[in-house]
Amino acid sequence: MLASNRGKPIRVLIADDHEVVRIGIGKLLDNRPDIEVVGLARDGAEAIALCSELAPDVVLMDLVMPGIDGVDATRRIARTAGGPRVVVLTSFADREHISEALDSGAAGYLLKDSGPDELVSAVRAAAAGESPLTPRVALTVVRSCAAPRRPRRSATASARCARSSAPGWRTSRSRCASGSARRRSRAT
Repeated sequence: MLASNRGKPIRVLIADDHEVVRIGIGKLLDNRPDIEVVGLARDGAEAIALCSELAPDVVLMDLVMPGIDGVDATRRIARTAGGPRVVVLTSFADREHISEALDSGAAGYLLKDSGPDELVSAVRAAAAGESPLTPRVALTVVRSCAAPRRPRRSATASARCARSSAPGWRTSRSRCASGSARRRSRAT
């Protein structure tokens, strides 16, 4: 059951290599009656260990840390059955960092220039099973999904491609979609 549904405080672990960030965010969150900061980690390895030991509901994870970085730590934590929801908290807003973090299993992605209320709301949302995204990050994700893509091949072209790559058929992917490889291979 998610933390917000059980009447207990949301247990949060903060992982960041900058002490001032860990302590500052910790104090901000600890001032909320429904949130309890249960641990502070200096790097990904410590975050992984503390997740096993403290069983947080939500992890706020920096991406760039010494040793095991936030992406690898997120991947390892997210693979844990019944483990916490990881929300990335970083200064990187580029498509590559966002994609890598979300692909590793992050439930949300916030930027460090987020306001206190946005951060608190994101923790609550993650604990409730939602995926909080800073508006600028959400825009990047939408633009990435809406980016022009190569047209998909029809089912017929895909079937021809699969047959033409069988043993005895000479082909290349570029000719496969047009069907020309199949006709040429039969002729030889």
